[in-house]
Amino acid sequence: MKTISFILNGKKTVVEVRDSETLLYALRERLGITSVKEGCEIGECGTCTVLIDDEPHYSCMTLASKANGSDVKTVEFLGTADLLHPLQEAFINSGAVQCGYCTPGMLLSAYSLLLKNKDPDTDDIREAISGNLCRCTGYIQIVEAIKDAAGLCKHNS
Repeated sequence: MKTISFILNGKKTVVEVRDSETLLYALRERLGITSVKEGCEIGECGTCTVLIDDEPHYSCMTLASKANGSDVKTVEFLGTADLLHPLQEAFINSGAVQCGYCTPGMLLSAYSLLLKNKDPDTDDIREAISGNLCRCTGYIQIVEAIKDAAGLCKHNS
């Protein structure tokens, strides 16, 4: 076991991990962050997506030790039930949330995109979420939600 420290959703976090432990396991089992979902465990579905230094990473394929010294964000960073982030509001308003399993990873991929590109077009959005699979929505509502959120974020900056 070794001790790592990183910023998790804005708070300094210290946790002991095994050398071979994934960030997914550390977040879910050691730190209780269950919004990070376990899907395929081979980096194909994106349900375990987190942001490390604002870039999307599959936590199932990332060793926990890679987070040492980094800024890690999960969907809890975006907002609360009382104060949703514009992306979360847009997903709800557009019907981009159905079963919800892919939603945390999808939101984080979209958030990372909007940090870099305040006015993404459809191709930019599709590229940004290409690592996140959704079986329910057909992606149309998700793309529309991200476009809507970009407009809100651009307006509020």
